[in-house]
Amino acid sequence: MCGIIGFTGGREAAPVLLEGLKKLEYRGYDSAGIAVAGGGRLTMVKTSGKIENLCKKVESTEISGKTGIGHTRWATHGAPNDTNAHPHMSPDGRFAIVHNGIIENFAELREELIAGGAEFLSETDTEVVVHLLSRYYDGDFKKALMKTVARLEGTYAIGAICSECPESVFVTKVFNPMIVGVGIGENFFASDVTALVSHTKNVIYLDDGELAELTPEGVTIYDATGKEIQKKVSRIMWDMEAAEKGGYDHFMLKEIMEQPHALKSAIDPRVKNGKAALSELCLSDEALRGINHIIITACGSAYYAGCAGKYTIEKLTRIPVSVELASELRYSDPIVDEHTLLIVLSQSGETLDTICAMRELKARGVSTVAIVNVVGSTIAKLADSVIYTYAGPEIAVATTKGYTTQVAVLYLFAVYMAEKIGKIDDAEAKRLTGEILQIPSNIQRAIDLNPQLPELAKKYHSNSSLFFIGRNVDYAVALESSLKMKEISYIHSEAYAAGELKHGTIALISENRLVIAIASYEELFDKMMSNIKEVKARGAKVLGVAREDMKKIVAEADDVIFVPNADPLFMVPSEIIPLQLLAYYVARENGCDIDKPRNLAKSVTVE
Repeated sequence: MCGIIGFTGGREAAPVLLEGLKKLEYRGYDSAGIAVAGGGRLTMVKTSGKIENLCKKVESTEISGKTGIGHTRWATHGAPNDTNAHPHMSPDGRFAIVHNGIIENFAELREELIAGGAEFLSETDTEVVVHLLSRYYDGDFKKALMKTVARLEGTYAIGAICSECPESVFVTKVFNPMIVGVGIGENFFASDVTALVSHTKNVIYLDDGELAELTPEGVTIYDATGKEIQKKVSRIMWDMEAAEKGGYDHFMLKEIMEQPHALKSAIDPRVKNGKAALSELCLSDEALRGINHIIITACGSAYYAGCAGKYTIEKLTRIPVSVELASELRYSDPIVDEHTLLIVLSQSGETLDTICAMRELKARGVSTVAIVNVVGSTIAKLADSVIYTYAGPEIAVATTKGYTTQVAVLYLFAVYMAEKIGKIDDAEAKRLTGEILQIPSNIQRAIDLNPQLPELAKKYHSNSSLFFIGRNVDYAVALESSLKMKEISYIHSEAYAAGELKHGTIALISENRLVIAIASYEELFDKMMSNIKEVKARGAKVLGVAREDMKKIVAEADDVIFVPNADPLFMVPSEIIPLQLLAYYVARENGCDIDKPRNLAKSVTVE
């Protein structure tokens, strides 16, 4: 959520900032703005609504300067209007700042500042920062910013410029993503590499409490005490082409179609001598044998990936696995000890609830494994072990390849651990790994088997409410499928364990109500047929999902989506693909903003 871009160099800043903000649109926002330093003054332009509104406003404004900051805001404190939009400028026009996150003690700081004569223009928590900067400034920009952040409680990434230092831009962060881009004669910062890669692939990942000063000549990093420190410069391994639509109408469709390749990238490097090999896992065989409880924690789709992985891990390792929402786990006073393993899932690696849950359990002595996509992210740095999914950039807000690559890594973990603790032998480890290696081709087949999905979307898109049902791992698929449908098509959708229908939910089944029945789990196929009959008897329309050898479903369902035959332990990726596509085509039929659903953000960095 929210996006930040900063620039200083030898060219006009405004076009660079606007281009960067456009690259950050996918993160979710409701207002945008830029501020530029030049000619001994700061010029600020901001507006509610889309970046195209900001571009029009900039065109009609005299704005010149080679250092600047930009922001896309997702409203938390104060309505999404022009006044509350970022940047915020000090009353004397000397400072402008942009801010991601939440200043938790802003109310008391605001009262203190008002008592000292400050006048506030906005309803935001952010405006206290620029007033504090103005109060502490005595000619030393860096010192004023350090004094300011020392007063702040909460989460933030802050970028700041000063009219008296027109070639410097400062940035600092706590619990929020921030990346410094290192160029030649120009330097950048941004909350996401997508805003940087068209200019430079050399980046520095800031740690919490660090402060960076950017000038055209270079980048200087300071620790929390103001002491200069040296930081590693990393290389981004993908280019801007990977973040473009490549001829598809939407990023989401492109990313769905990229999944065979993404899964191959996640799986193949982790197979050695025909078996799962997780060299990134910093746990000895003895430590693995000492684990008696596994907790998987995440939010949103990552949580549902955990729900899918639970079945396979438990089946193969015979260790109890609980899947917990991170927003609940951190407050639940969990029963854990040194024999507990925490697996943390996050596409961005910056999900605040997940970070806080992870910190809480680490403080209790729990070993942590992170499964993330973004290199250098906060969760990756916090974890004892980190396994990257290698999914590549994911621009659409609704995750697709992020989810399936997380599931694939959980599969690899299950096989790897099961062998290490002696639950499966060498031959079985090779057989199971061979099944995992088939996932990319199974995904492609799932796409090829279902050319009728656009027509099914035309048939069912006008439903105001629908249900997904499934049993065992198919229930986990139902949870993620339902989320995809509701978040991009805005249709009310609920997922239920099919066996629970008769315990209340069946009261909601009415004439022509669409029920999507996922019935690929062979052991419970007959039970699912009974559930389909139950809802059909009450007038429901049924769209079935089954393996291609389960032809009996045709006799009961109104329409059927077939998926490839595969080992039941590893079915989820090929099952979810056609349901992702169905959600996409339904949303398209309904004219929705598919890549940027309303009120949603790609990376949720506030509670």
